[in-house]
Amino acid sequence: LSLKFGDIDNLKGLVIRFLLTTSYYQLSVQNWFSLHRLQLLYNHSVQATFNATRIYAPSSYSYHCDRVSSLQRYDALLVPSSANDVSKLWEVTFIDFQIQGFNIQEGHFAYAKDCASFFSPAILMGLVMSLILLLVLAYALHMLIHLKSLDRHYECKASPAYFVQMKDNDMGDEKEPLRSSGNESYELRNQQFCKIYI
Repeated sequence: LSLKFGDIDNLKGLVIRFLLTTSYYQLSVQNWFSLHRLQLLYNHSVQATFNATRIYAPSSYSYHCDRVSSLQRYDALLVPSSANDVSKLWEVTFIDFQIQGFNIQEGHFAYAKDCASFFSPAILMGLVMSLILLLVLAYALHMLIHLKSLDRHYECKASPAYFVQMKDNDMGDEKEPLRSSGNESYELRNQQFCKIYI
């Protein structure tokens, strides 16, 4: 696949050539295409060659990536073909890159396989937050399971300091009758408080 730009400034006959290959993989039971190599030509000769890495898709799909570049800050999907090659002098970056080598219908791209990694920063942040929430939930459940109930651990003591006696001390009754509108009721003279041990 060749993109011909013609003369650009002092570059005479600039051409960007994409060398695509197709292979059949038994595991996926379908053909896949891959971008094997990228060549830059001007002045009617090859000036730079880059090997492409991780640029592939099923042959019935297209491949899409926000940036395909030879720069490390963009994940460097294009690598100079050799250490001594002049390709190292070139910096190539395609923005909103989409390519399909085979099975093109009506001049439109097919469904795109995107280059986004499974562990993108947003997905990693979501996984970390889920882990934190899971730990908080596990701690809360642990505290609920080990919560002690209040059963049969009482020690009751009299509290003469808090409640003053209403009648004479010689009355041994714990209750004193109260008169009101024909009903008989009792008032506790000896109040108690309880200490609860957990």
